[in-house]
Amino acid sequence: MAIDQGSSILFRPTIWISILGLILSIIVGVVANLQPLYIFVLFVAIAILINFFKNFEQTVLGLLILRSALDAFSDQQLPAAFAVGIDILALLYVAVLLLRRQKIHTDGFWWLLAGWMALQGLWVVLQAIGGLGLGASYLPVAIREWIRVFSGLMIYLIVMQLKERLPAQKVISYLFFSLIIPLTAATLQILLPPSMLPSFLVFQSGYAIEAGSRMNGTLGHPNAFATFTLFFLGIALWKVGQVKQRLPWLILVTALAFFLVSSKSLTGLMMLVVFIPALLAPKINLVNLIGGILLFGLVIFFFASSPMGQERLQSLYGTPLLNPDIDVSRAIFLQWSDGNSFNWRIAQWTFLLEKWKYSPLLGYGLDTSRFLTPLASYSHNDYVRFLAEEGIFGFILFLFLIGALFVRLFQLAYSVPPNSSKRNLCFIMLAFLVSMLVGMLAGNVWNHTTLFFYWWTLLAVAGWDWDKPITAEVDSATSTKQKYFNYQKNSTRRRLSRSE
Repeated sequence: MAIDQGSSILFRPTIWISILGLILSIIVGVVANLQPLYIFVLFVAIAILINFFKNFEQTVLGLLILRSALDAFSDQQLPAAFAVGIDILALLYVAVLLLRRQKIHTDGFWWLLAGWMALQGLWVVLQAIGGLGLGASYLPVAIREWIRVFSGLMIYLIVMQLKERLPAQKVISYLFFSLIIPLTAATLQILLPPSMLPSFLVFQSGYAIEAGSRMNGTLGHPNAFATFTLFFLGIALWKVGQVKQRLPWLILVTALAFFLVSSKSLTGLMMLVVFIPALLAPKINLVNLIGGILLFGLVIFFFASSPMGQERLQSLYGTPLLNPDIDVSRAIFLQWSDGNSFNWRIAQWTFLLEKWKYSPLLGYGLDTSRFLTPLASYSHNDYVRFLAEEGIFGFILFLFLIGALFVRLFQLAYSVPPNSSKRNLCFIMLAFLVSMLVGMLAGNVWNHTTLFFYWWTLLAVAGWDWDKPITAEVDSATSTKQKYFNYQKNSTRRRLSRSE
């Protein structure tokens, strides 16, 4: 049923301006008392909100580019504020589309992901009523974690609204601009000593490795930076196969491999070891094999030739993995004094699994693994994390999501002709997904919010019909302006025809 805007007070602009002004006045007053810096952030958020509806495509692309620069400001809660802002923007935009009776773009996987997110919300409810291994006092932690994961669903939804407005290849190309700030920061971390860098660009480590010796760009942690660079390295390899001028993209691939090594991340290196054969497997040939070997050899050479890389590889000999004289109990004992991160991981996993036995079905709640062991840290194994935090039921849901991702990517890959751009991208995403699952064995990959921000973006774009012509919708202001110019043009033509 159509809505009569003229007869309803809700559609009078003065009413909405007054309400908005009142709300902003209250918010600014409260924020000013809490933190003056937040006033600047608030006005930036207002500008983004206004521009979001006026220039939707440009604003979304800008937000995609901006996200990679925010993790360095985690102490100021900027990533959390960004996640909440994305959620609000997405819900507001969808509400406006509903009121205007305009089409909302989704796909089958988005609805599956939405259902999965809703089921994750059950752990928040159970935490609130004290139905998990830890009490309701950990409810704020659960809410924060759920919002963090939920923002991935919302960015998927926002990017879906770019469908039929922008070409898929153009959106993917714009994602590379998100490399500028992190790689610039990483370059400064390489060229300058830690004492000359701002504190938010210096990685502080509690292990034997010297603080400031590992590159993390603006991603907060070297492992997060490593997975981020590997993700874009994969997309850059995809671009190499799509363009005629390959040299700039090959230079970017080499640069990303260098920065990946500079992170000194064994998680990233392990993911790369898995990524390359997984990438070559669908269409192995001599050229691809040689290229894969060269890329792998280049990374291994950079890593093993550095003193820090040698130190991290040497530390493997002090673990049960390569030393038969060290068992799990001794590794747990040694981790208190030897600074070996591998022994520390073994101890953390053991403590978490022992704790899980007391709450096996539903676990202890979202993001509670860091409160369950004497080491007071994240699990460094996402499978153990889901088991401890969400029990057997949550672990099964996690495996279901992984399986759904594989099914979705295979479905998209084989829905288009062989050697098409879309199929090649899906194969690269499949290779990265396999490597990501391996990285989850010894890292906190599920915590790499920025990585999943771009992962969900790329998955949404991969679901578009890339061959369909773009017929971008215009907003009401543009439509009115165009009608005015058309009217003027037609009037001029009529006057000219009469004069003749």
